Amino acid sequence: MAAAPAPAPDAAEGAAPKKGKKKLIIIIAAVLLVVLAGGGAAAFMMKKKADAEAAAAAEAEDGDAEASADADPKDHGGSHAKKDEKKGPPVFVPLEPFVINLADRDVERFAQIGITLQLDDAKAADEIKLYMPAVRNGVLMVLAHKTSKELLERTGKEKLAAEIMREAVRPMGIIIEAPEDEDAAADDVADKPKAKTKKKKKKEPEHNPVVSVNFSSFIIQ
Repeated sequence: MAAAPAPAPDAAEGAAPKKGKKKLIIIIAAVLLVVLAGGGAAAFMMKKKADAEAAAAAEAEDGDAEASADADPKDHGGSHAKKDEKKGPPVFVPLEPFVINLADRDVERFAQIGITLQLDDAKAADEIKLYMPAVRNGVLMVLAHKTSKELLERTGKEKLAAEIMREAVRPMGIIIEAPEDEDAAADDVADKPKAKTKKKKKKEPEHNPVVSVNFSSFIIQ
């Protein structure tokens, strides 16, 4: 009857698997915790990166909006510059045709020339019309000193157009110096002794409202 306590080892064997299962559960839980923690950190970093990209995109959109606002003609800050850059349609003032004897000495020659002036705007066109008799007189004085040889050349016509541009605005009190006059003044200053020369502030050239001189007809006989 002393052999009855023998089943005790089964209890010990049963306790060992329970302890092993508990340890395994703890390990699995720790692994899951690490995985979840890593996933949470990754999600946090991805969210932070997405927020930074969204902020950068928002700043870029704000910059584009400001640039478009500056470029908008309705904006008070940029409207003046746009208004200055935008030019209206060209304004032309035709002159009555000129018939004049040229300055040829060997033979009598005359020219019949049609001229149309292009002006900055309608205001300048109206103003030059008020001085039209004086404008025509100035143009006639220029033509009277030309020879047929000069006017038959392209360079002669271009020079005539430049002279008419200057003479057309002279009655309005606008004095435009010819390029040769500017060169002569510069040479005169260069020839003077350095001790006697004084630096003069370069005068800003006056604005010429005549944009161009267009010939509508050009007959020389």
